Amino acid sequence: MTIYALSTGPGISGVAIIRISGPQSSKVIKKLTDNELPLPRVATLRKINNVNTSELIDEAIILWFPGPESYTGEDMAEIHVHGGKAVIRAVQDEISKVENCRLAEPGEFTKLAFQNGKINLLKAESIADLISAETEIQRLQAVKIMKGKSSEKFNKLREKLLKILSFIEAKIDFPEEDLPENNLNKIKRDSSDVLEKINKILNDQKVGEIIREGFKIAIVGPTNAGKSSLLNNLSNREVAIVSETAGTTRDVIEVHLNLDGYPVIISDTAGIRDSKDEIEKKGIKLSLKKAENADLKLVVVDAKSADFSGFLNDLLKKDAILVINKSDLLKDKLDPEVSKFNHVLISLKNNLNIDKLISKIKNNLEKKFISEEDILITRERHRQHLLHCVEHLKNFLDKNDKKDFDKGAEDLRLATRELGMIVGKVDTEEILGSIFNDFCIGK
Repeated sequence: MTIYALSTGPGISGVAIIRISGPQSSKVIKKLTDNELPLPRVATLRKINNVNTSELIDEAIILWFPGPESYTGEDMAEIHVHGGKAVIRAVQDEISKVENCRLAEPGEFTKLAFQNGKINLLKAESIADLISAETEIQRLQAVKIMKGKSSEKFNKLREKLLKILSFIEAKIDFPEEDLPENNLNKIKRDSSDVLEKINKILNDQKVGEIIREGFKIAIVGPTNAGKSSLLNNLSNREVAIVSETAGTTRDVIEVHLNLDGYPVIISDTAGIRDSKDEIEKKGIKLSLKKAENADLKLVVVDAKSADFSGFLNDLLKKDAILVINKSDLLKDKLDPEVSKFNHVLISLKNNLNIDKLISKIKNNLEKKFISEEDILITRERHRQHLLHCVEHLKNFLDKNDKKDFDKGAEDLRLATRELGMIVGKVDTEEILGSIFNDFCIGK
């Protein structure tokens, strides 16, 4: 089957690229242009015509990539047409008239590249991340994975386990022969080394996933402290309703921001107080859950009525900045308890010290991302495979009796399989759908 799709963004543009891949690609180009194929990888101007009537649709640049030297590994072509919706639709309609041609599914071109051995699974994921990157730090992380640093590391660990497995399978095949003591020691030593390296990779504070998904900041605190006003100020737009009526915010409002190149998701939450309103109580429950799962909490309080006992004290214990709002109304000195906490005194009404708050947030972000150079895990999928690998390696190392070699071999096979599933070196059909469905159509 031959697939085709618009590979550039939808909407009106100067140029739109329609990509085609599969055995019928050459036939499609010949029919549309009523001409021979252009030279491989040479941009060639051709008229695009209606297949049945030869009526001119557009003049386009054709690029021809014969397989296997193409992105997908198959015969592939790109048609660069003018980016009007009617032009794109007309060209795609003509392609659909060619036998065995259909619209591509999301990520199908990259899925073909993986299945044809052009890229591994990590590179496929990094391509999706590069397309989705909204900040510089996300782009840099995606490029690092594309370069193959992660793949190289995981493949080396996998090869080491395969070597250990070969020693053990040799013993299973020839049970009458004893393995030399130094070989047994090497097996234990090498498998312990792999286990140690994987544990080190896992001990990364989940920075890779945070960069990819966004640094989670929860704005929490009592009612009428200025949480929604703070969200609007940081977002530079009205995203939350601001009212003097307590309990206005009942659900969680999320905003994605680019804060000096760092991807940030800021959540405004319901004010925390004792309430008999069932809907508000659910909102408060959501607030506390958001605070628990956040990478950083902005605990907003009213300068005149801040009480640092109870829930406020609990919220400020870890990964939190105390934001004391309405400083313009403050006449007396602040509660001495404030000095115990990482805090900033602001006035949203007078736009006072907002820059200091943003500076504190940035400092927190920089500390969190300081070790990004060593990040190898960027998705929960990678982490889960490594955790399962650790579990199987521990099971293997717990077997000290030589009679347990057959059981130990199975533990190592499972550990090797988990590493292989990260880069796609084993049958991974069950996970391919979830990975490539995240791609846009045309990639």
